[in-house]
Amino acid sequence: MKFQEIINQNKPVLIDFYADWCGPCKIQAPILHELKQKLGDSVSIIKIDVDKNQRVAAQYGIRSIPTLMIFKNGEPKWRHSGVMQSDELESVISQNK
Repeated sequence: MKFQEIINQNKPVLIDFYADWCGPCKIQAPILHELKQKLGDSVSIIKIDVDKNQRVAAQYGIRSIPTLMIFKNGEPKWRHSGVMQSDELESVISQNK
């Protein structure tokens, strides 16, 4: 599935821009896993490796990682750089449903 198809869903799509070598990204990963288990199909959570997807990272101006973005219907709705806790993310997702 292409990136454009992924973000064109009419439910929130949380994108985690990360890299394997990034320490904070390793902290964010289990938080996102927990969030997905809690919210189920009401949100899509996608991880994008910036080293393997440099074009998409450049398109959205990703300069630091992890950077989290929420898209809905192809539109960027929210953005945050750095680790976020599950309850904070859940609140942001519910504001963007």
